Amino acid sequence: MDGRAIQRAAAARAEELPGAELTHPFGPEWDVWKVRGKVFMLLTDLGADPIVTLKTHPDDGIALRGMHGAISAGYHMNKRHWISVRPGTGVDGDLVTDLVTESYRLVVAGLPRRVRPVDPELFGRR
Repeated sequence: MDGRAIQRAAAARAEELPGAELTHPFGPEWDVWKVRGKVFMLLTDLGADPIVTLKTHPDDGIALRGMHGAISAGYHMNKRHWISVRPGTGVDGDLVTDLVTESYRLVVAGLPRRVRPVDPELFGRR
């Protein structure tokens, strides 16, 4: 999957998520997806590579970075809690969709219950 396809898959999933909104607080070169004002995904280009940056549980981030050379610590974000996904072996649409969903769930879980658009314990579970 090339970088643009990764970004398209990530944006398509984000558009489906309840309460998700696309913003551009850092200028037009950054697509920043938020839920109830909290960031769960960023899309931009890093040099020639389109990247997707997502929130992750720290243990999952370590595992993902170990399994996929195309996944690294989050670009310009907290390196424990965020990852960046680039084109590479093993990065496909299903993985990107799952990572976007998990990032969204983690951010929703941190919101006050009264403003959560979904129950993060149940949403997106297969």
